[in-house]
Amino acid sequence: MKEPSLFSIRSRVFATLITFSLYFSPLSAQVNSSQTFIPEPEMFSGIVDKKIVSSKSMMVVTANAYASEAAYGILKNGGNAVDAAIAASIMLTLTEPNATGIGGGGFLVHYDANNQQIKTYDGRETAPALANPERFLLASGLPMMFEDAITSGKSVGTPGILKMLEQVHQAHGKLSWKKVLEPTIRQALKGFVVSDRLHILIDKDPYLKKNPEARKYFYDEKGQALQVGTLLKNPVLAKVLSEIAEHGSRAFYEGWIAKDIVQAVQMTDRPGDLSEQDLLAYQSKERGVLCNSYRSFNICGMPPPSSGTLAILQMLGILESFPMSDYPVNTWQAVHLFSEAGRLAFADRDEYITDPDFVVPPIHGMLDANYLNKRRETIRWDQSLKKALPGKPEGVVAEYYPDSYSEPAGTSHISVIDSLGNAVSLTNTIESQFGSRIMVDGFLLNNQLTDFSLVPAVDGKKVVNRVEANKRPRSSMAPLLVFNQKGDLIMNLGSAGGSGIINYVAKTLVAYIDWQMNIQEAISLPNFGSRNRETELEQSGNWSPMIKDLKDRGHLIRYFDSPSGLQGITRGSNTSEGRFSLQYLNPSNPKDWVLFGGADPRREGVVLGD
Repeated sequence: MKEPSLFSIRSRVFATLITFSLYFSPLSAQVNSSQTFIPEPEMFSGIVDKKIVSSKSMMVVTANAYASEAAYGILKNGGNAVDAAIAASIMLTLTEPNATGIGGGGFLVHYDANNQQIKTYDGRETAPALANPERFLLASGLPMMFEDAITSGKSVGTPGILKMLEQVHQAHGKLSWKKVLEPTIRQALKGFVVSDRLHILIDKDPYLKKNPEARKYFYDEKGQALQVGTLLKNPVLAKVLSEIAEHGSRAFYEGWIAKDIVQAVQMTDRPGDLSEQDLLAYQSKERGVLCNSYRSFNICGMPPPSSGTLAILQMLGILESFPMSDYPVNTWQAVHLFSEAGRLAFADRDEYITDPDFVVPPIHGMLDANYLNKRRETIRWDQSLKKALPGKPEGVVAEYYPDSYSEPAGTSHISVIDSLGNAVSLTNTIESQFGSRIMVDGFLLNNQLTDFSLVPAVDGKKVVNRVEANKRPRSSMAPLLVFNQKGDLIMNLGSAGGSGIINYVAKTLVAYIDWQMNIQEAISLPNFGSRNRETELEQSGNWSPMIKDLKDRGHLIRYFDSPSGLQGITRGSNTSEGRFSLQYLNPSNPKDWVLFGGADPRREGVVLGD
C-alpha cells in the first residue's frame, strides 16, 4: 500500500496550523458531590483548511489518513461498507492511539441498501462483575481526584469494540475477517509516520510516560516525545492482530492476550478488578434503532446507553418550531435558540439516561411532540434559561439524582458508503486522551468507567448513571444516518468530542438542512451551544457582533478551542457543490446520485472516494 498522500505534504499543510491551546488543565479539576463539569481533556492542535470532496460511487471519511487509505483499499478490492469500516477502526488502533483502539468500545449504525434495513450495534465497555457504586470513593467518602480515577486500573472497563465488529462482520461483511485486518498488520510491521497532531498530544500529555510500556513506545531514550516524521513500528500489536485475524475475537477475550490485559490493569498503582472472566463473558448487543423526524428528514441512530441520538433529536424537535433558516449562524438569535435547546436536552439527558438494561429510559415520552412543545415554550427571547431543569416526560419509572458529568473526548468517527449504497456510521473510543494510559501488547486500554458518576448518590438519591456491576456507562456518541421522505439515505454523520458530540452533530445538521451549507462547510462551521451550563463559543468564530445581545439576555460566555472530530458524507445531485436543496436532493434516477464528503479541519481527517 502506498503511503497516504497527507503525510507527503505534512510540512506545508501544518504551516497553516493556528491557535494551539494546551487545554488540558481540566484533568486537575476536583469532582465534587454535585458532579462538577469537566471539559474535554483531548488537546486542541490547530485548524487545517479542508475542501469538500465528491465521488460517484463510494466514499470513506475518517480522522486519519492511514485509516481512510485502509478502508478505501478494502472498498476497491471488493469489500463492502462493513469491511471498510472495520479496516479503518482497526487501523486507528495503530495510527490514532490517542483516540481509539481495540482496548475500547463503540457504537455502529448499519444500513443495508438491498432491504432498506437499519440496525444498530452496541460495543460499549462494561463494568467488571466486582464493580460497586463506591468504586471511585476514597476512605473519606469523597470522590477520587479525576486524574487519579482516569489513570488507574479502576477506570478500565471490559473492551467491547472487537466483539461488536465481529458481530457486525458476521451479519453483514463480505470479505473474510482476516482480509480486513491485514492492512493494519502490514502497517504495524512497516511502521507509520508520526504526525504533527500525534506528536503534540504525546509531548503535552502529563501521564502517558508514567506507564513503562507507553514510555518505551511513544518516547525516545531521553524521554522526549517522538518527533514529527518518525517511522513508528508496532510488531507487538501486529502479533496481537495476527492472532485475532486467525482465531477471531476470542483470541482477544481469552488466552494470553486476555491474561496480559488483566495483569496490566491489576499492576497499576491503583489497581482495578477486571478479570479474565469479565473478558470471557462480554457480549456486544444489537439494539433497536432510534429515529425521529426533523423538517422532512428521518434521523436515525443509537438508543441508550448512548444519550447522543436522543439528545440531538430532542434539540431538533424543539428547534423545529422555529424558522431557523430565518436566523443564520451569524445572528444572536441562532446561537440563543440553539443553546437554549441544548440546555433543555442536556437537563433531560442528565436526569434520565443510563444503561437501559438497568434503568428503562422514557424515550417515547422524551420525544413526544406535546412534551417537546412544552419544553420549547420555556424558551424566552429576552432571557436565557442559564440552567434548565429536567422535564417530566411520560414513562419515568423512578426518581434519581441527575449526573451532569461530561465525558472526555478521546474518540474517533468513521463514515462509509459503498458502491451499492450500504452505509456504516461508526464512532469508537477509548474515552479520554490515550485512555487510561495503560498500554499492553501494543495498544492502550480505555478509561471508560469514568463515564459513570464518580459518586453513587447525592442527598439520599441514587445517581442514575452510577457504577454497577456489568453495567455500561452512559455515552454521548452519536453515529447517525439520515433519510429523505422517500427513504433514500442522504447523510452519514458522526463526531468525536465527548459530550460536545451532541452539539457538534446537531450544529452540522442544522447548518446543512436549515442554512443550506454543504457538508464540509457545515462541519467546518465554528462550534457553539450549551451543555446546560455556559454558552460555549469556539475561539475561531467571529462572535463579536452578537456578544452584547447574548450577554444582555443573561448568557454566560465561555470561549473554547474545540476538539471535535466531525466526519460526514451526503448524497444528492451534482449541483451547488453538495449544498442542501429539496430540488436536487431527490434525483429521479439513482445514477444521478453523487457523494460529497467532509472532514473536520480540527483533526487530520481525510475523505477518499471513487
